[in-house]
Amino acid sequence: MTTLTLTLPAELYERLRVVAIQQGQPVEEIAQAWLAEQSAQARPELTPPALPGEHERATAVLRDAGLLMESGPELKARAARSRLTLDQARAILDRAGGKPLSETILEMRGPKV
Repeated sequence: MTTLTLTLPAELYERLRVVAIQQGQPVEEIAQAWLAEQSAQARPELTPPALPGEHERATAVLRDAGLLMESGPELKARAARSRLTLDQARAILDRAGGKPLSETILEMRGPKV
C-alpha cells in the first residue's frame, strides 16, 4: 500500500471527521473510500478489479482444502421452507443446556502461550 499525505483546509477535514464518527470508521478509511469512488466515476476504465474480501478468501481456502461442501438442492429447498426464527433457535439451544460452542473451542485450543 502507498502512503499519501494531504494538507486539507480545516473545514474539509472537520466534515471528513464528522462522517468518520457517524460511520464508526477511521478518517483515513473514509478518505480512501471517497477517493476510490471519485476516481472510479472519473475514469471507470482505470478501476482495478475488486479484490476478494476476507469471507471470499476464507471460503476459497476451505473449499480448496476440501473442508467446505456446497449445499445440495435438497438441503437448499429445506432451508428455504424453514420458518424458524433466531429467537426460536436460541430458545431451543438454551433448553438443550451445556456450554456454548465458543467455550468448547477455546478449551480445545488450550492455554495461550
